[in-house]
Amino acid sequence: MTETLTPETAQAFLEANFAPWIRALELRIAQIDAERTVLEMPITDEINRTGGIVSGQALAALADTAMVFGCCGHLGEMHPVGTVTLDTQFLRPASGAALRAEAEVTRAGRSMIFARCAIREEPSGKTVAPATATFAR
Repeated sequence: MTETLTPETAQAFLEANFAPWIRALELRIAQIDAERTVLEMPITDEINRTGGIVSGQALAALADTAMVFGCCGHLGEMHPVGTVTLDTQFLRPASGAALRAEAEVTRAGRSMIFARCAIREEPSGKTVAPATATFAR
């Protein structure tokens, strides 16, 4: 029997299975279900670049990870997926206290899953970077 997918079980999976540099981002899974997955990431000195804004690499990693968990939420279980494409548009510099990534699956087939994500800065709620990705099942 598969364990129920909750933010807590997904968080435990992230901590046990993801690379150390992803875990170092201090991601927290706030919501995960078939419709939407939400990850939060604090803005720390470690992810800031010159000028005190969040690096694009950290934003792309947040978007990709949020959409991976979005795929799992859509499927109702932790399921291995591989990123095939990732397109991130950086609309504005990210600053503030934290970032919130909201991901959803737009289409899921037998072999491919398509997803999108919006990263917003907190507390302003302004969109920093939308992203789309394709995943192989």
